[in-house]
Amino acid sequence: MEQLTKTQSVVYMAGGILMVLGAAASLFGWVVAPYIYSLGALGFVPMQMLQRYDGQNVTIRRLRRILIASDMLFLLTGVLMFASLGNAFGIPQIFYVQYIYNKWVGTLLLAAVIQLYAIHRLDYEFNKEAKKR
Repeated sequence: MEQLTKTQSVVYMAGGILMVLGAAASLFGWVVAPYIYSLGALGFVPMQMLQRYDGQNVTIRRLRRILIASDMLFLLTGVLMFASLGNAFGIPQIFYVQYIYNKWVGTLLLAAVIQLYAIHRLDYEFNKEAKKR
């Protein structure tokens, strides 16, 4: 897998920290929470996508695609956080509460679980590939 530069690694780590802080800030009802989370996601997701794999291992390629899907869920979480601030869509209140309000928690949880699984499996596959050499 292609390694990130030092600057890219700092942006990657800062993005992850901001995502956690933004999600935690929403627990306290802070209005700036979606901004903090989205800024972090906009730093985290592109840096993770820069980590390319140009090898031939099909399992690693599949796991990279899974990580990209998880990254899209992270971005969708940011959009849903902004949508949870208020009913700007002009839809009936019952539909807003039923389909939009605080649904970002589910997408964030799903993205985090997928990330944990894929990163764990990637580590295993890279170690297995290194032992073959």
